[in-house]
Amino acid sequence: MRAALVGVDFGKGDFAASLDELSQLALTAGAETITTISCKRSSPDAALFVGSGKADEIAHVVTDLALDIVIFNHALSPAQQRNLERHLKIRVIDRTSLILDIFAQRAKSHEGKVQVELAQLQHLATRLVRGWTHLERQKGGIGLRGPGETQLETDRRLLGERVKMLKAKMEKLHKQRETQRRSRGRNKTFSVSLVGYTNAGKSTLFNTLTKAGTYAANQLFATLDTTSRRLYLEGVGNIVVSDTVGFIRDLPHQLVASFRATLEETIHADLLLHVVDGSSAVKNDQIEQVNLVLKEIGADHIPQLLVWNKIDQTVLDAGSERDEYGRIARVFLSAKTGSGMDLLRSAIVEFMQENSGAESQEFGIQPSNDEVIDDII
Repeated sequence: MRAALVGVDFGKGDFAASLDELSQLALTAGAETITTISCKRSSPDAALFVGSGKADEIAHVVTDLALDIVIFNHALSPAQQRNLERHLKIRVIDRTSLILDIFAQRAKSHEGKVQVELAQLQHLATRLVRGWTHLERQKGGIGLRGPGETQLETDRRLLGERVKMLKAKMEKLHKQRETQRRSRGRNKTFSVSLVGYTNAGKSTLFNTLTKAGTYAANQLFATLDTTSRRLYLEGVGNIVVSDTVGFIRDLPHQLVASFRATLEETIHADLLLHVVDGSSAVKNDQIEQVNLVLKEIGADHIPQLLVWNKIDQTVLDAGSERDEYGRIARVFLSAKTGSGMDLLRSAIVEFMQENSGAESQEFGIQPSNDEVIDDII
């Protein structure tokens, strides 16, 4: 699918990095970026977001390059999206829709698929025009349409019923996770969650740390489903390590809400390993974005250990840094080469010993570093 990317520089943040990220998102979704169009504005145009002049320019590019889709690096209102599609005579999607599409492609588990569909329906409900009567097939079809009910009203009602059903499923999955967590709590198992910006190397670190076989790739949102495994650490016993979905700037609120069940592994963790791509030019901005999402899901109070990953792509050496209180605050490592992994294990043990009140207390049950606790991929 041949695509044009459109970005508007409003003078906030790193515009070039944001546009580069959109290009990666488009590639991940299966689109080929043919051209990138950018402009500067003080504020979005109410009707066309970019203004009529720039919209005309985009229309000419669409025709000249025979493009299939135009992707905006911003959230468009339903009216702006409709106006742009009429003006450009081509499909137009925004950043939110693009991320939702990637999540829909990547979801593998039943839980992941339910969460993604719920997020998509909640997003699309605001821009519903037609085309949702296929949901009738799941309810039998005959007798559904009330007397005098318009097509749009029928679609809205069917969509609402589907959302209600998906929310009921999510509640059931939520209760299952609660039961699993209570079981781990009774065993006094120390819980560690990996969090971080998408493609920071969380899954690679998870695999290196636990010798798991979780899918890891150099692409955005390679992981959507939480996977948890036990890991035995000398001196403290068993812990549970969980790999979670990556975060990204302007992560759609519908996704944050829908993935709350998955992200609750993060909320209930004893320690967060905040994995950072040490080779990224915008790593500080990415750290800030992750912390914003953690605050949104209520996990900003959990202790963090910064894990500076991908040092093999930098001039940094494996090592660790301590804060003004003498506690390890940052570990420099490469999950790919394994350099510095011993320092991370030591840092986790040190944190546990400082917070358990007993230097050699055993958490949980007998050693087993490859047992799947909650592998739902």
